[in-house]
Amino acid sequence: MTIIRQADVYAPEYLGVKDVLFTRESILAIEDHIDLQATGLDVHEIDGANKILTPGFIDGHFHILGGGGEGGFQNRTPEVTLSQLTSAGVTSVVGCLGTDGEGRDMTALISKARGLEAEGISTYVYVGSYRLPVKTVTDSIIKDFLTVDKIIGIGEIAISDHRSSQPSFEEFTRAVADARVGGMLSGKAGIINVHLGDGKARLTLIEETLAKTEIPITQFWPTHANRTQEVFDACVAYAKRGGYIDFTGSEDPDFWEEMDGEVRFSKGLKRLLAEGVDMNNVTMTSDGQGSLPYFNENREFIGLGIGSSKSLLINIKEAVLKEDIPLEIALRTITKNPSTILKLTNKGELAVGKDADFCLLDKETLDLDTVIAKGQTMVQNKEIMVYGTFERALN
Repeated sequence: MTIIRQADVYAPEYLGVKDVLFTRESILAIEDHIDLQATGLDVHEIDGANKILTPGFIDGHFHILGGGGEGGFQNRTPEVTLSQLTSAGVTSVVGCLGTDGEGRDMTALISKARGLEAEGISTYVYVGSYRLPVKTVTDSIIKDFLTVDKIIGIGEIAISDHRSSQPSFEEFTRAVADARVGGMLSGKAGIINVHLGDGKARLTLIEETLAKTEIPITQFWPTHANRTQEVFDACVAYAKRGGYIDFTGSEDPDFWEEMDGEVRFSKGLKRLLAEGVDMNNVTMTSDGQGSLPYFNENREFIGLGIGSSKSLLINIKEAVLKEDIPLEIALRTITKNPSTILKLTNKGELAVGKDADFCLLDKETLDLDTVIAKGQTMVQNKEIMVYGTFERALN
């Protein structure tokens, strides 16, 4: 057993200064003070004074196998390592394929997810890539949901992008319908993770599906909603109708705002609040290890960056410290909201019975101090404590 003493607890809503007792399996108690002297139990204690305790972060869109390739073989990005996730506060990650669904495939994606899970964090995947029809593990999307435990949705399906398969309404809607039924039958989210490009069509395929079918708006989770001002404007209107929207975090919001006209998370979140958008429907992911390609006006590749989960906390800090957005609202976007949307029942909240996934942050700076995943300390006092098997071998 471990107990965190007298931390300011954000569950993500603020609960006050509490003691939190947990095991490898789950949270046992959250109370003003937990007296263990009479129990005789051997309990490890962590001092939470002057610290903020939050749920472990959920990165719901991450290229765990690497991404890229838009500029040729030399532009393929590498696989993620365990410490790259845990040192950013991520205790749950959802892996996806992107532009390249051939050089990287679902067998490799699921294998990588299982490897990260064995090393100590929680992992899930989407089946598919940018292109339709979805290349499944079995002979159908529905059967994938029923037989592969890691699969919780399809994606990232690209629309309004010159790198997409330019899917028809029929192709898109059939994949969406199968994901919904597969999710219903398996008790999973069946979410459709949709990559939004900067094309003029924007959310047209989603809107057309909503208009012509019975598929509910909550089946879709469009990402890169802040790619450009025009895309974001369309996503604000979509969110007002009750749709989910996902920001892509950036390690350098200043650069991408100037370079690509990206809407930074802090300013975008402030606008959504001002316009009365339901804050339960807003999330942020990192697009980690995915390529951040630069194209010129002729759609020609001119450069490449790599996404990182560190962008999550960078943008949360900016929202709170620069835009005065309440911490509990900003935190929801990387904790409770993605857990609800993805039906990750035991994730994203601090409550008795939930998984013991935590981040301890400095109370003044919000800098990451300690990370605990499934009850196991991964980072302590800003130092990585537990490496994956591969990383131990390298060190």
